[in-house]
Amino acid sequence: MAGIPAKSECRRLIRAAALALLALTWASMVCAGQTQAAVPTSNPPEPPKLDISNIVWPQPPAIARLRYLDYFSAQKPEPVTKPAVKRKSWMDRMAGLNPDDKAKLAGSKPRFELGTPYGLAVDSKGRLYVADTKVGAIFIFNPESHGTEFIRHGVDAKFGRIFGLAIDDADRLFVSDGAYNHVLVFNPSHKLEGRFGEGVMNDPAGLAIDEENRFLYVANTGSDQVLVYDADTFQLLRKIGTPGKNHTLTSPGDFSSPTNVAVDKDGNLFVTDTLNDRIQVFDADGVFIRAFGKNGDGPGDFARPKGIAVDCDGHVWVADAMLNRVQVFTPEGDLRLIVGGFGMLPGQFQALAGIAIDKKNRVFTSEQFLGRVQMFRYITNAEAQVEYDRRKAKMAKEGDQKATQTEDKAPGKPQPPPAVAPEKQKPAPPATVSPSTP
Repeated sequence: MAGIPAKSECRRLIRAAALALLALTWASMVCAGQTQAAVPTSNPPEPPKLDISNIVWPQPPAIARLRYLDYFSAQKPEPVTKPAVKRKSWMDRMAGLNPDDKAKLAGSKPRFELGTPYGLAVDSKGRLYVADTKVGAIFIFNPESHGTEFIRHGVDAKFGRIFGLAIDDADRLFVSDGAYNHVLVFNPSHKLEGRFGEGVMNDPAGLAIDEENRFLYVANTGSDQVLVYDADTFQLLRKIGTPGKNHTLTSPGDFSSPTNVAVDKDGNLFVTDTLNDRIQVFDADGVFIRAFGKNGDGPGDFARPKGIAVDCDGHVWVADAMLNRVQVFTPEGDLRLIVGGFGMLPGQFQALAGIAIDKKNRVFTSEQFLGRVQMFRYITNAEAQVEYDRRKAKMAKEGDQKATQTEDKAPGKPQPPPAVAPEKQKPAPPATVSPSTP
C-alpha cells in the first residue's frame, strides 16, 4: 500500500532509532560522570579534640590542688596485617565449611579490658594494682611504660569475688575475697604464700595497713565490723563494732555495712560507714574519736560513701558511689574540695567505688559502670604554698611599679627633660593637601 514502508525498511529504521537512543544514553552517562568527577569531594570535618593537658581543680584563678593525668580501661588495639584469604572451593561451599575463617583471624591478638574495677593499691615501683570483680583478675598497670601484667583466677590463685587490695612496704599484696571469706597473701613475685580469715570474715571488702603498728584492717561488711589482724602473723587482734544487728546500728563506734578503711600517718583509722552515710574515726587502739557526714546531696553530705584514702598532708578523700564525686576533708571533717559528677569526661564518674593515693601523690579512682580507673596528681600543701608565695611576690612587685609611676607623675615634682631639646626639634612637615581641597 502506498505510503507504508516495507518491513525491511521498518526494521532498519527501528535499529537506527535504537542505536541513536543508546548513543544518547551513553553520552549522557559520560557527561554526568565527568560532571560528578569535576565536583571536588571534601572529607567530613573531624570532631574537636578535648584538650586534657591542663584540667585542674579548683578552676583558675584559684591555686590548683588536683590535676588530671590519664586513665586505664582496656588495651589499645594493635594494627594487624591480615594474610591473604584463600578462596573457598565448591566442595567447601557444598559441605557448609569455611576454611577461610582461621586465615581471617590469623595474627589477631585478644585484648583485655576492665570490667568492674574496685580495690586499688600501688607498690614500691609505682605499679598500680586493680582488683576486678567481674573479670576475676588483678590488673597490674605500669603508668610509665604502659605495660600490663595479671594475677589470674585459675592460674595464679582461686578467686571468687575480689574487692579490697593493700600492699605493705615489703611489696606483699593482700587481697580480700567476699565469696570465700578470706584474705589472700602474695609475695613480691606475685606467688600465693598464704590465706587467713576463714570462719571469722563475712563478706570482707576494703583493706588498709598500718606500717608503724603492723596492723592489717579489714572492713568486714557482712558482720558490720572492722577486723584488726597482725600484718605479719595474721593473728586476729580485735574487732571494732557490734555484730549481729543486720545493718541497723547508728550509734558511734558501730557500723552499718562498712566498706573501706584508711590509715593516716598517726595511726588513726578512717572507716566509710556506708549505709549510715558517714565517716568514723578511731585511734590505733580502736577507740572512737569522731564521726562526720550525713545523708544528703549538699556539700559535705554523702550518699553511699565507699572508697577512702588519706594523703601526705592528712586530708581525707572519700569516693561517693551514688553522687559520683570525690570530696576532700580535713581529719576533723571540714570540707576542702569537691571533684566529680555523673559523666564520662575526665574528673566525672559512673558508679565510683575505690580510691587510693600513692607516695608520688598520684590519686587513683575506680568506676564500675565504665570499667575505668582515672589517675590524678595531688598538689601538696607545700607546693601550693610555693605557688601562693610566687603570686604574692609578683603582686607586690607590680604594686611597687605602679606606686613609682604614680609618684613620678605627682604635681610639683620636676620632670625629666625631653629626649630632644625644644630648640633642636625639627618642625613638622606641612600637611599634604589635594588641589580640590577648599
